[in-house]
Amino acid sequence: MKIIEMMGKNVEDAINNALKELNVTIDKVEVETIEQGSKGFLNIIGVKPALVRVTVKRNSLNEAKTFLMEILLSMSMKAQVNLKEENNEIKIDLVGANMGLLIGYRGETLDALQYLVSLVVNKNHDEEYKRVILDTENYRAKREETLKRLASKIAYKVRVSGRVLKLEPMNPYERRIIHSSLQNDSYVYTFSEGEEPYRRVVVDLKKA
Repeated sequence: MKIIEMMGKNVEDAINNALKELNVTIDKVEVETIEQGSKGFLNIIGVKPALVRVTVKRNSLNEAKTFLMEILLSMSMKAQVNLKEENNEIKIDLVGANMGLLIGYRGETLDALQYLVSLVVNKNHDEEYKRVILDTENYRAKREETLKRLASKIAYKVRVSGRVLKLEPMNPYERRIIHSSLQNDSYVYTFSEGEEPYRRVVVDLKKA
């Protein structure tokens, strides 16, 4: 976050001077007037310049993109970073070759990158929290469908066998998909047990 103080003949002039120095437009900054300034007597005696403090607003999208580009460069990978923000949710899609390397085993690498980007975007706790969703090759949607099918399969097995089944450890996002898929099931219910990163979903038969 860049902050400068600038003087001018009046407040407007001081702001314009600051904008030129920062090479930004007025919508990209926050302005605090420190001194209004004074023309003095006959514009000669007691002239006092105006003084403003101008702060460049944070740009979460630029910060996220810069961070990811640095990560990709360190991995010797080339990818296009497409970003979109809506309702405090930042969606990022990486497009390029060999994106499987960024996905990792069952999305572990992608999840780790998403977590790091979220830390970068939300480093200023005075601002409203922004949720980050990092994706590539439509992996998130494909994984969600896979988990929904798994939930249905597990629910059927529990119903038929009457036994409790425990799924493999999953991250919070994937556990939510399982819970959501089975929350209205007439025969089974779900809950989570264990500590991160080994927390898992348990599917059990509803009592009569």
